[in-house]
Amino acid sequence: MLVSSPDPVIDANLAIALDALLTEHSVTRAAARLHTSPAAMSRTLARLRRILQDPLLVRAGQTMVPTPRAQALREEAAAVVRSLGALLGPGASVDPAGLSSTFTLQAADLVGAALAPGLLQLAQREAPGVSFRIRAEELEAGPALRDGRIDLEIGSVDHVDPETEVEELVVLRMVAAVRPGHPLTEGPLTPARLAAAQHVTVSRRGRFTGPLDTVLAAQGLQRRVGVVLPGHLAAMTLAARTDVVCLVPAALPGAAPSPLTQDAGALGLQLLDIPLDLPPLTIGMAWHPRHTADGAHRWLRAAVRRTLRTPTAAAEVTAPGATGPG
Repeated sequence: MLVSSPDPVIDANLAIALDALLTEHSVTRAAARLHTSPAAMSRTLARLRRILQDPLLVRAGQTMVPTPRAQALREEAAAVVRSLGALLGPGASVDPAGLSSTFTLQAADLVGAALAPGLLQLAQREAPGVSFRIRAEELEAGPALRDGRIDLEIGSVDHVDPETEVEELVVLRMVAAVRPGHPLTEGPLTPARLAAAQHVTVSRRGRFTGPLDTVLAAQGLQRRVGVVLPGHLAAMTLAARTDVVCLVPAALPGAAPSPLTQDAGALGLQLLDIPLDLPPLTIGMAWHPRHTADGAHRWLRAAVRRTLRTPTAAAEVTAPGATGPG
Protein backbone atom coordinates (compact mmCIF):
# COMPACT_ATOMS: atom_id res chain seq x y z
CA MET A 1 0.00 0.00 0.00
CA LEU A 2 1.36 3.40 -1.05
CA VAL A 3 1.33 6.17 1.54
CA SER A 4 1.29 9.70 0.15
CA SER A 5 3.41 12.38 1.77
CA PRO A 6 1.75 15.65 2.80
CA ASP A 7 4.52 17.45 0.84
CA PRO A 8 4.77 16.90 -2.93
CA VAL A 9 8.16 15.37 -3.64
CA ILE A 10 8.17 16.17 -7.37
CA ASP A 11 8.66 19.93 -7.26
CA ALA A 12 11.16 21.64 -9.54
CA ASN A 13 11.39 24.64 -7.21
CA LEU A 14 12.46 22.37 -4.35
CA ALA A 15 15.25 20.91 -6.48
CA ILE A 16 16.47 24.42 -7.36
CA ALA A 17 16.33 25.49 -3.73
CA LEU A 18 18.18 22.35 -2.61
CA ASP A 19 20.94 23.02 -5.12
CA ALA A 20 21.30 26.61 -3.90
CA LEU A 21 21.39 25.58 -0.22
CA LEU A 22 23.94 22.82 -0.78
CA THR A 23 26.11 25.15 -2.84
CA GLU A 24 25.99 28.19 -0.55
CA HIS A 25 25.78 26.42 2.88
CA SER A 26 23.77 29.46 3.97
CA VAL A 27 20.07 30.26 4.04
CA THR A 28 20.80 33.96 3.51
CA ARG A 29 23.13 33.45 0.53
CA ALA A 30 20.83 30.85 -1.03
CA ALA A 31 17.94 33.29 -0.71
CA ALA A 32 19.96 36.03 -2.43
CA ARG A 33 20.95 33.63 -5.21
CA LEU A 34 17.32 32.79 -5.94
CA HIS A 35 16.06 36.35 -5.41
CA THR A 36 13.81 35.45 -2.50
CA SER A 37 13.71 36.33 1.21
CA PRO A 38 15.69 34.51 3.93
CA ALA A 39 12.39 33.73 5.69
CA ALA A 40 11.01 32.06 2.57
CA MET A 41 14.23 30.12 2.10
CA SER A 42 14.17 29.04 5.75
CA ARG A 43 10.65 27.65 5.24
CA THR A 44 11.82 25.82 2.11
CA LEU A 45 14.74 24.29 4.03
CA ALA A 46 12.32 23.07 6.70
CA ARG A 47 10.17 21.49 3.98
CA LEU A 48 13.18 19.78 2.42
CA ARG A 49 14.18 18.42 5.84
CA ARG A 50 10.72 16.87 6.23
CA ILE A 51 10.70 15.35 2.78
CA LEU A 52 14.25 13.99 2.89
CA GLN A 53 14.10 13.17 6.61
CA ASP A 54 17.53 14.68 7.13
CA PRO A 55 18.62 18.05 8.61
CA LEU A 56 20.78 18.69 5.49
CA LEU A 57 22.53 21.74 6.97
CA VAL A 58 23.47 21.98 10.65
CA ARG A 59 25.05 24.80 12.60
CA ALA A 60 28.76 24.59 13.40
CA GLY A 61 29.70 27.77 15.23
CA GLN A 62 28.98 30.75 12.97
CA THR A 63 28.52 28.61 9.85
CA MET A 64 26.36 25.78 8.60
CA VAL A 65 27.82 22.52 7.37
CA PRO A 66 26.20 19.80 5.23
CA THR A 67 25.29 16.42 6.63
CA PRO A 68 26.60 13.26 4.92
CA ARG A 69 23.24 12.92 3.15
CA ALA A 70 23.50 16.49 1.89
CA GLN A 71 27.03 15.88 0.60
CA ALA A 72 25.82 12.79 -1.22
CA LEU A 73 22.97 14.77 -2.81
CA ARG A 74 25.00 17.80 -3.90
CA GLU A 75 26.15 16.61 -7.36
CA GLU A 76 22.81 14.97 -8.07
CA ALA A 77 20.92 18.16 -7.18
CA ALA A 78 23.19 20.23 -9.42
CA ALA A 79 22.67 17.77 -12.30
CA VAL A 80 18.89 17.95 -11.87
CA VAL A 81 18.97 21.75 -12.04
CA ARG A 82 21.11 21.64 -15.18
CA SER A 83 18.65 19.21 -16.75
CA LEU A 84 15.72 21.43 -15.81
CA GLY A 85 17.47 24.39 -17.41
CA ALA A 86 17.97 22.47 -20.62
CA LEU A 87 14.41 21.15 -20.58
CA LEU A 88 12.56 24.35 -19.71
CA GLY A 89 14.92 26.99 -21.08
CA PRO A 90 14.79 28.41 -24.61
CA GLY A 91 15.99 26.11 -27.36
CA ALA A 92 19.65 26.15 -28.17
CA SER A 93 20.62 28.13 -31.23
CA VAL A 94 21.21 26.09 -34.35
CA ASP A 95 24.56 26.13 -36.11
CA PRO A 96 23.65 26.40 -39.83
CA ALA A 97 26.90 24.66 -40.73
CA GLY A 98 25.57 21.51 -39.05
CA LEU A 99 22.19 21.47 -40.78
CA SER A 100 21.31 18.66 -43.14
CA SER A 101 17.88 19.58 -44.48
CA THR A 102 15.83 20.04 -47.62
CA PHE A 103 13.43 22.97 -47.40
CA THR A 104 10.37 23.07 -49.65
CA LEU A 105 9.24 26.53 -50.72
CA GLN A 106 6.21 27.46 -52.79
CA ALA A 107 6.51 30.54 -54.99
CA ALA A 108 5.64 31.97 -58.39
CA ASP A 109 8.26 31.41 -61.07
CA LEU A 110 9.57 34.98 -60.92
CA VAL A 111 9.90 34.86 -57.11
CA GLY A 112 11.55 31.45 -57.27
CA ALA A 113 14.02 32.64 -59.91
CA ALA A 114 14.87 35.67 -57.78
CA LEU A 115 15.28 33.57 -54.64
CA ALA A 116 17.29 30.64 -55.94
CA PRO A 117 20.66 32.36 -56.62
CA GLY A 118 20.72 34.15 -53.26
CA LEU A 119 19.60 31.10 -51.29
CA LEU A 120 22.22 28.92 -52.96
CA GLN A 121 24.96 31.45 -52.18
CA LEU A 122 23.90 31.69 -48.54
CA ALA A 123 23.68 27.90 -48.20
CA GLN A 124 27.11 27.38 -49.75
CA ARG A 125 28.58 29.95 -47.37
CA GLU A 126 26.69 29.14 -44.17
CA ALA A 127 24.80 25.85 -44.45
CA PRO A 128 26.37 23.52 -47.06
CA GLY A 129 24.13 20.65 -45.96
CA VAL A 130 20.95 22.52 -46.92
CA SER A 131 19.14 22.13 -50.23
CA PHE A 132 15.96 23.74 -51.55
CA ARG A 133 12.92 22.46 -53.43
CA ILE A 134 10.93 25.31 -54.99
CA ARG A 135 7.45 24.33 -56.06
CA ALA A 136 5.08 26.21 -58.32
CA GLU A 137 1.95 27.73 -56.81
CA GLU A 138 0.07 24.47 -57.13
CA LEU A 139 -0.96 23.72 -53.55
CA GLU A 140 -3.46 25.47 -51.33
CA ALA A 141 -1.02 27.13 -48.97
CA GLY A 142 -2.87 26.80 -45.65
CA PRO A 143 -3.33 23.02 -45.64
CA ALA A 144 0.07 22.47 -47.29
CA LEU A 145 1.81 24.48 -44.57
CA ARG A 146 -0.21 22.74 -41.87
CA ASP A 147 0.59 19.20 -42.98
CA GLY A 148 4.22 19.91 -43.82
CA ARG A 149 4.14 19.54 -47.60
CA ILE A 150 5.74 22.98 -47.83
CA ASP A 151 7.88 24.81 -45.27
CA LEU A 152 7.36 28.33 -46.54
CA GLU A 153 5.11 30.15 -49.00
CA ILE A 154 6.59 33.26 -50.59
CA GLY A 155 4.71 35.74 -52.73
CA SER A 156 1.54 37.77 -52.54
CA VAL A 157 0.12 36.09 -49.43
CA ASP A 158 -3.61 36.79 -49.23
CA HIS A 159 -5.29 33.43 -48.69
CA VAL A 160 -3.92 32.07 -45.42
CA ASP A 161 -5.63 30.27 -42.56
CA PRO A 162 -6.08 32.19 -39.28
CA GLU A 163 -3.24 30.38 -37.51
CA THR A 164 -0.71 30.97 -40.29
CA GLU A 165 2.18 33.28 -39.49
CA VAL A 166 2.82 35.96 -42.15
CA GLU A 167 5.71 38.41 -42.48
CA GLU A 168 5.86 41.22 -45.03
CA LEU A 169 9.16 41.22 -46.91
CA VAL A 170 9.05 43.97 -49.51
CA VAL A 171 6.58 46.34 -51.17
CA LEU A 172 6.96 46.78 -54.93
CA ARG A 173 5.26 48.63 -57.78
CA MET A 174 4.35 47.40 -61.24
CA VAL A 175 6.10 48.85 -64.30
CA ALA A 176 5.74 48.17 -68.02
CA ALA A 177 8.52 46.08 -69.58
CA VAL A 178 9.13 46.28 -73.33
CA ARG A 179 11.88 45.36 -75.78
CA PRO A 180 14.46 47.98 -76.78
CA GLY A 181 13.13 50.15 -79.59
CA HIS A 182 9.49 49.44 -78.72
CA PRO A 183 7.19 52.27 -79.87
CA LEU A 184 6.27 53.03 -76.23
CA THR A 185 9.89 54.00 -75.51
CA GLU A 186 9.52 57.00 -77.87
CA GLY A 187 7.83 59.98 -76.29
CA PRO A 188 5.77 60.24 -73.09
CA LEU A 189 3.88 57.16 -71.99
CA THR A 190 0.21 58.05 -71.54
CA PRO A 191 -2.64 55.83 -70.32
CA ALA A 192 -4.14 55.90 -73.82
CA ARG A 193 -0.89 54.78 -75.48
CA LEU A 194 -0.42 52.06 -72.86
CA ALA A 195 -3.98 50.76 -73.39
CA ALA A 196 -3.59 50.77 -77.18
CA ALA A 197 -0.49 48.55 -77.08
CA GLN A 198 -0.80 44.78 -77.16
CA HIS A 199 -0.30 43.13 -73.77
CA VAL A 200 0.58 39.77 -72.29
CA THR A 201 -0.92 38.98 -68.89
CA VAL A 202 0.20 36.42 -66.32
CA SER A 203 -2.42 34.23 -64.67
CA ARG A 204 -2.32 30.65 -63.45
CA ARG A 205 -6.10 30.56 -63.90
CA GLY A 206 -6.07 31.98 -67.42
CA ARG A 207 -7.60 35.35 -66.54
CA PHE A 208 -7.28 38.15 -69.07
CA THR A 209 -7.83 41.02 -66.62
CA GLY A 210 -6.10 42.36 -63.51
CA PRO A 211 -5.62 45.53 -61.45
CA LEU A 212 -4.35 47.50 -64.48
CA ASP A 213 -7.63 46.88 -66.32
CA THR A 214 -9.61 48.21 -63.36
CA VAL A 215 -7.61 51.43 -63.27
CA LEU A 216 -7.79 51.86 -67.05
CA ALA A 217 -11.55 51.28 -67.02
CA ALA A 218 -11.95 54.18 -64.57
CA GLN A 219 -10.56 56.40 -67.34
CA GLY A 220 -12.76 54.85 -70.01
CA LEU A 221 -9.88 52.80 -71.48
CA GLN A 222 -9.48 49.11 -72.24
CA ARG A 223 -6.20 47.43 -73.07
CA ARG A 224 -5.62 44.81 -75.73
CA VAL A 225 -4.52 41.47 -74.24
CA GLY A 226 -3.19 39.17 -76.94
CA VAL A 227 -2.12 36.23 -74.80
CA VAL A 228 -2.31 34.92 -71.24
CA LEU A 229 0.64 32.94 -69.89
CA PRO A 230 0.93 31.05 -66.58
CA GLY A 231 4.33 32.47 -65.57
CA HIS A 232 6.19 35.78 -65.50
CA LEU A 233 9.41 34.42 -67.00
CA ALA A 234 7.59 33.22 -70.12
CA ALA A 235 5.77 36.55 -70.37
CA MET A 236 9.01 38.51 -70.10
CA THR A 237 10.65 36.30 -72.73
CA LEU A 238 7.73 36.98 -75.07
CA ALA A 239 8.02 40.72 -74.42
CA ALA A 240 11.73 40.59 -75.27
CA ARG A 241 10.95 39.01 -78.66
CA THR A 242 7.78 40.83 -79.71
CA ASP A 243 5.99 44.14 -79.26
CA VAL A 244 3.77 42.97 -76.39
CA VAL A 245 3.89 44.80 -73.07
CA CYS A 246 4.56 42.84 -69.89
CA LEU A 247 4.06 44.05 -66.33
CA VAL A 248 7.06 43.52 -64.04
CA PRO A 249 7.47 44.23 -60.29
CA ALA A 250 10.14 46.78 -59.42
CA ALA A 251 11.32 48.60 -56.31
CA LEU A 252 9.57 51.74 -55.11
CA PRO A 253 11.25 55.03 -56.09
CA GLY A 254 14.33 55.61 -53.94
CA ALA A 255 14.44 52.02 -52.68
CA ALA A 256 17.21 49.52 -53.32
CA PRO A 257 16.90 47.47 -56.53
CA SER A 258 14.71 44.41 -56.22
CA PRO A 259 16.01 40.97 -57.26
CA LEU A 260 12.55 40.34 -58.73
CA THR A 261 13.45 42.73 -61.57
CA GLN A 262 16.83 41.17 -62.28
CA ASP A 263 15.55 38.73 -64.91
CA ALA A 264 13.88 41.57 -66.83
CA GLY A 265 17.26 43.30 -67.01
CA ALA A 266 18.95 40.07 -68.10
CA LEU A 267 16.47 39.80 -70.98
CA GLY A 268 17.27 43.36 -72.05
CA LEU A 269 13.81 44.68 -71.28
CA GLN A 270 13.31 48.38 -70.72
CA LEU A 271 11.16 49.40 -67.77
CA LEU A 272 8.68 52.23 -68.15
CA ASP A 273 6.82 54.04 -65.37
CA ILE A 274 3.08 53.51 -65.69
CA PRO A 275 1.26 56.87 -65.44
CA LEU A 276 -1.54 55.41 -63.36
CA ASP A 277 -2.16 54.92 -59.64
CA LEU A 278 -1.78 51.15 -59.46
CA PRO A 279 -2.03 49.29 -56.13
CA PRO A 280 1.36 48.22 -54.72
CA LEU A 281 2.44 44.60 -54.70
CA THR A 282 3.38 43.22 -51.28
CA ILE A 283 5.64 40.17 -51.22
CA GLY A 284 5.57 38.23 -47.95
CA MET A 285 6.27 34.80 -46.54
CA ALA A 286 3.93 32.52 -44.65
CA TRP A 287 4.62 29.51 -42.42
CA HIS A 288 2.90 27.33 -39.86
CA PRO A 289 3.40 28.50 -36.24
CA ARG A 290 4.87 25.15 -35.18
CA HIS A 291 8.04 26.24 -37.02
CA THR A 292 8.28 29.72 -35.48
CA ALA A 293 10.83 28.80 -32.79
CA ASP A 294 12.62 26.07 -34.76
CA GLY A 295 16.25 27.03 -35.29
CA ALA A 296 16.55 25.55 -38.78
CA HIS A 297 13.36 27.24 -39.96
CA ARG A 298 14.50 30.52 -38.44
CA TRP A 299 17.67 30.30 -40.53
CA LEU A 300 15.52 29.62 -43.61
CA ARG A 301 13.32 32.66 -42.98
CA ALA A 302 16.37 34.85 -42.38
CA ALA A 303 17.91 33.58 -45.63
CA VAL A 304 14.76 34.44 -47.60
CA ARG A 305 14.58 37.82 -45.88
CA ARG A 306 18.19 38.65 -46.73
CA THR A 307 17.82 37.45 -50.33
CA LEU A 308 14.75 39.53 -51.16
CA ARG A 309 15.79 42.63 -49.24
CA THR A 310 19.45 42.83 -50.35
CA PRO A 311 20.24 45.07 -53.33
CA THR A 312 21.39 43.15 -56.39
CA ALA A 313 24.40 44.01 -58.46
CA ALA A 314 22.54 43.47 -61.74
CA ALA A 315 21.78 46.67 -63.62
CA GLU A 316 18.28 47.09 -64.98
CA VAL A 317 18.21 48.41 -68.53
CA THR A 318 16.26 51.60 -69.02
CA ALA A 319 15.34 53.79 -71.94
CA PRO A 320 15.10 57.58 -72.08
CA GLY A 321 12.12 58.48 -69.98
CA ALA A 322 12.05 55.00 -68.47
CA THR A 323 12.36 54.09 -64.84
CA GLY A 324 15.74 53.83 -63.18
CA PRO A 325 16.84 50.68 -61.39
CA GLY A 326 13.87 49.51 -59.36
